[in-house]
Amino acid sequence: MPDITVHWVRHGEIPSHRGDVALTEKGLARAREWGRSLAGELSPGETVHFMYAPTLRTRQTAEGIHSGIAGYHNSGGLDLHEPAEQYAIRNPDLYVAGQRVEMVSTPEALARQLSDPPLDAKTLSDHPFFREFWASPDRVGYWVRHPDPPGEDAAAVARRQMMFVMSLLERPGHAPVRYVLSTHSPVMRAVLLFCAGEDPGEPEFLESLDLFLSDGGPAVLCFRDVRRVLPPAGSARDR
Repeated sequence: MPDITVHWVRHGEIPSHRGDVALTEKGLARAREWGRSLAGELSPGETVHFMYAPTLRTRQTAEGIHSGIAGYHNSGGLDLHEPAEQYAIRNPDLYVAGQRVEMVSTPEALARQLSDPPLDAKTLSDHPFFREFWASPDRVGYWVRHPDPPGEDAAAVARRQMMFVMSLLERPGHAPVRYVLSTHSPVMRAVLLFCAGEDPGEPEFLESLDLFLSDGGPAVLCFRDVRRVLPPAGSARDR
């Protein structure tokens, strides 16, 4: 089985969280810069997969990183796959009135996600979870610590991530492989809390959480000054 490196990368800069908005020009430029920086660390012949959560900002981030690597002067010997959507690395599944919703920063933005039945912003402003979510100075942290959100909690999201990345060891081949997963801060904070025992707060735009996997050996999770050795991949699947 191949050794695998996984980077969960928070999407690039956006102007707001009032819906599925596009990256800013600065966000696009920095995604390409991030790709060029990673290109300098890649080994000749290395295979790199690019995946993004089903939002515009994560897709643009993955495309920007891919573009940055592809334009690097030493990238000719790399096997770069085109960016592809990966549902497993999506934001938490939260539900309002029987519909899945994304975390957004205003009642109005939440109302725009609901069509059957439609709910107005005034009604949604009294939603028991989102009312406190919007009032919190650390909204994602409020969800991370919430014991009973209206949908997936942080433990469920962390388990979803780890089951997905551990399954990558089942892919055939022996050469090293790298996965760049363009995702959202709740995903990264959930993994950090339940796999490393820490929630350091919001990651910066384009900051990464890195996991190093080898079949039968320990998995190593790294973020800033946090480094945790996790149980061997095989035992994680057996639990």
